[in-house]
Amino acid sequence: MNKDTSLKTTSALTFAEALNSALDQALKTDPDVVLLGEDIGMPSGGIYRVTQGLEESYGARRVINTPISEQGIIGVGIGLALSGKRPVVEIMLMDYLTIASDQLVNHAAKLRYTTNGASHVPLTVRMHIGGGTMGGAQHSQSLEAWLTHIPGLNIVMPSTPEDARGLLLTCINNNDPCVMLECIELLWSRERQTLPAQAEPIPLGKARVRRTGNEVTLVTYGRGVAWSLQAAEIVDKQYGISCDVIDLRSLVPLDLPLILSSVRKTRRVVIAHAASEFSGYGAEVACQITEALHSTLLFPVCRVGSQDCPVPYSSTLENLHTPDAQRITDTILKMFELAEER
Repeated sequence: MNKDTSLKTTSALTFAEALNSALDQALKTDPDVVLLGEDIGMPSGGIYRVTQGLEESYGARRVINTPISEQGIIGVGIGLALSGKRPVVEIMLMDYLTIASDQLVNHAAKLRYTTNGASHVPLTVRMHIGGGTMGGAQHSQSLEAWLTHIPGLNIVMPSTPEDARGLLLTCINNNDPCVMLECIELLWSRERQTLPAQAEPIPLGKARVRRTGNEVTLVTYGRGVAWSLQAAEIVDKQYGISCDVIDLRSLVPLDLPLILSSVRKTRRVVIAHAASEFSGYGAEVACQITEALHSTLLFPVCRVGSQDCPVPYSSTLENLHTPDAQRITDTILKMFELAEER
């Protein structure tokens, strides 16, 4: 995966390959960048092959295989960051955040504040997140709402190879701790996107409009972007309803101005994500929209998320548990009283 693209002007990359490209570029241009994680080196390059080939290129002192200790991985990363390095640590599954939350939440996120700006923690934590792979209840959770509640952390969740590469570079270059959430379903996808050989960082807090419309605003991120684009296509072709589809990309900071600009135009909103709908990240976005534009809305803000239960192992049950394009479509149609009873 780690191939020399110095003579190429473009490369067709999968999501995982785009992340690999960003890490390669960061390691190549900044000697202070160092990677840590379980099985990230030879021979596998991680369970999703994101770091494949990087140990061969940069050596075991910069691409470091760690013991199976998430608390230790982030703890060492914090120490390296405080000593002047720019560590990028991989947590194999976001479910394992529970083991390392003390280090991330009580130390990395708060050190700049508690030292009155004397200490910065330029730490990037990459976490694989979400279901769609029959991982079961303890390997499929989307816990992003937990982290967005913690002041001091930047949280990004890309949906395309281009955004994955650009946002990862931005995180690595940031002087404060950043969490990069990488959807497992997207990592496994073989769809490719043609990108320039040299990546450009993407600013934090800048959402992107993936589709333009005038009647409904769909706010989403991660896996939800593909579902929302499919739903927008369905309602446009079958009912003539046009949708703005906003890909947040960055959860913290949030691009609220872009969201509100779209909602002022459409006056209807659906927020979609793979995480549990109850107390999910969409609830915060819905609240901010309602507080700012309650008198503008033609219909209450709607949310589409997963069922409030552990993620089932069975693929049939997981499909019932998790949102999809049809559920988003049905929610849009209810706003126009066009939905059919199922």
